[in-house]
Amino acid sequence: MISASPDIDSRLAALNRARSKAYWRLLPLLFVSYMIAYVDRQNVAVAKLMMTRDLHGFNNDVIGFGAGIFFLGYFLLEIPGTLMVERWSARKWICRIMVTWGLMAGLTALVTTPVQFYTVRFFLGLAEAGFFPGVVVYLTHWFPSRDRARALATFLVATPVAQIVSPKISDALLKIGSGPDHPPVLGMVGWQWVYVFWALPAITLGLFVLLWLVDKPSQAKWLTAEESEALESELERERAETRKGRRMTVLEALRQPKVLLLALAYFCTVTGSYGIEFFMPSILKGWYDMDMGKLTWLIMLPPAVAVVGQLVTGWSSDRMNERRWHAVLPILMGSLALGLMPQTQGHLPLTIVCFGFAYAGFKSYMPAFWALPSMFLTESAAAGSIGLINSIGNLGGFMGPSVMGKVEHLTGSFVGGLYYLCCSMLVSATIIFSFGLGKKAE
Repeated sequence: MISASPDIDSRLAALNRARSKAYWRLLPLLFVSYMIAYVDRQNVAVAKLMMTRDLHGFNNDVIGFGAGIFFLGYFLLEIPGTLMVERWSARKWICRIMVTWGLMAGLTALVTTPVQFYTVRFFLGLAEAGFFPGVVVYLTHWFPSRDRARALATFLVATPVAQIVSPKISDALLKIGSGPDHPPVLGMVGWQWVYVFWALPAITLGLFVLLWLVDKPSQAKWLTAEESEALESELERERAETRKGRRMTVLEALRQPKVLLLALAYFCTVTGSYGIEFFMPSILKGWYDMDMGKLTWLIMLPPAVAVVGQLVTGWSSDRMNERRWHAVLPILMGSLALGLMPQTQGHLPLTIVCFGFAYAGFKSYMPAFWALPSMFLTESAAAGSIGLINSIGNLGGFMGPSVMGKVEHLTGSFVGGLYYLCCSMLVSATIIFSFGLGKKAE
């Protein structure tokens, strides 16, 4: 027994080195890639402020529907795309996704009619389908369960960081073609350059992904043989624990009540988050009639709050080995903030505070939430289920902006839409709490 101790210590040290190397080798590139993906799907929130001025027939209803139709295309290829990561190659599939979404994002600069806008947004969704859940599955190939929420939090924090970094750059681009001092460049004006500028990094990074990422620890030349073997053994041990009993097929997993409940819960939260993210600039501009310079500074503040919340929640969830409350409480906080927001109209600091709590709520729950599927599923069943949850859930990205745009168009106010988003997130929190998955391990 005594003689085995050095071997155990050596194996544990190798595992810890491998975990650290994987974190610093993989997460930075995945983080930047997701940040660009989020900008490319979200930059319509800023670009639309000029599109509605320059393009005939564009209003909040058209923009809301076009922003949301992205998720219909996303829905169609989400599960096949996620299974490609599990069964084929993560780096090759992620490369394909990024190059094609970059091309489609750039084509948005050429739209002149609502139908063209709807079409290019739909194909952008098709192009990007599988990226997010594919990365979630990919991380299960590299990170043991003890590290998964932290790794997910690092990856997911790219979305609020994107919302902090992009507004000022997009604001500068929007000035192109705005007057004698800012003439068009290559025949294009500001909102067109917003789409072109942010499309280029996606294509470049996609090619870099092919060279940099590695599908499995056993293929990583930057791990020693001892490190690779220790990490692979730990991951296989966890998979064996999860698959005890009869192995579940993909189709059986997709019919699991827990999977369907998670998909519904995600749908309800995404409805709230995308409804706000696409319309926060419009709400602030409509309520306070501010110029673009001040507006783009203010819309950077709520995502900054979300960055802190997401990292702290991911760290706390791993440290306490608890997922349920770490998902439920942030969603409840976001729901409460949305419900109170209409009462703050006319008081800008209070409005920004509500936006901050809302953003923290619908960002901070995600690391704990996305750790739930792998608690009861493995391999292709987990991959297919994550794809299903994300594809159904992201239809909320169609629902939220569409409801906000339609309600504003019919009533001239965003208030009814905000109450709808509040209730949607409350339903999500109730679902996650009710079925009890992810309680603290004893």
